[in-house]
Amino acid sequence: MVTARLIPVPAFTDNYIWMVHKNGHAIVVDPGQSAPVEKALKDQDLVLDAILLTHHHGDHVGGVLALQRQTNARIYGPATETLPACDQALRQGDTVQLPTVGLELSVLDVPGHTAGHIAYFGKLDTGKPVLFCGDTLFAAGCGRLFEGTPAQMAESLGKLSALPAATLVCCAHEYTLANLRWALEVEPDNGNLRQRWEDAATLRSKGEPTLPSTIGAELETNPFLRTDQAAVAQAAARFAGQALRDPVDVFASLREWKNNFK
Repeated sequence: MVTARLIPVPAFTDNYIWMVHKNGHAIVVDPGQSAPVEKALKDQDLVLDAILLTHHHGDHVGGVLALQRQTNARIYGPATETLPACDQALRQGDTVQLPTVGLELSVLDVPGHTAGHIAYFGKLDTGKPVLFCGDTLFAAGCGRLFEGTPAQMAESLGKLSALPAATLVCCAHEYTLANLRWALEVEPDNGNLRQRWEDAATLRSKGEPTLPSTIGAELETNPFLRTDQAAVAQAAARFAGQALRDPVDVFASLREWKNNFK
């Protein structure tokens, strides 16, 4: 039996446009550029059926109109954001049926990076759970707060962290090594983090992607998903220079720390 393939299509310097394809049909998530998608479609003789958008930033939607003109793909995106085009506006609890690639995705509201950011969660036809989370959750990191509040982002990350541990995390940027360098400052004694750094460095040295991650790996190594851990909370308090009793304050301190980390 032919099963769907999940592949990251590189774009710009560090973006990934996620593609799922099966039996000559494909869908893509957050095509910031059209050319890499066009090449992937041509090289593998695929028809593009759908485009899924997580938020409005240009490096996620810049290729939408060109792909729409060339393919007539149906476009899905967040209901509360201004997008170049959108055929079906989505909110928390909506579902997206993509039968040609064997996907049914549930929509999650995950504000923080932007006010109307959404994510898509479902299962590949192999039964493997998969999450397309845009710029909300990264490998060992999370998105900057351009429009949302720390409380919103902390809640959004909590929602994602409750997904099954085996869930493939398909985020949109190859930020893993930079994020792990910072995470090791937060938790220098975390053995899982050190191993992940070594594994990621090996992959990047070969020019290979470090993604997808998994929810399980993020729970072990991502400070933003570990605000309930004493070592992380204490490190955040040291950075803030004051006691932090609220998990949202711990998150906010970590986010500020990461913003200024070189």
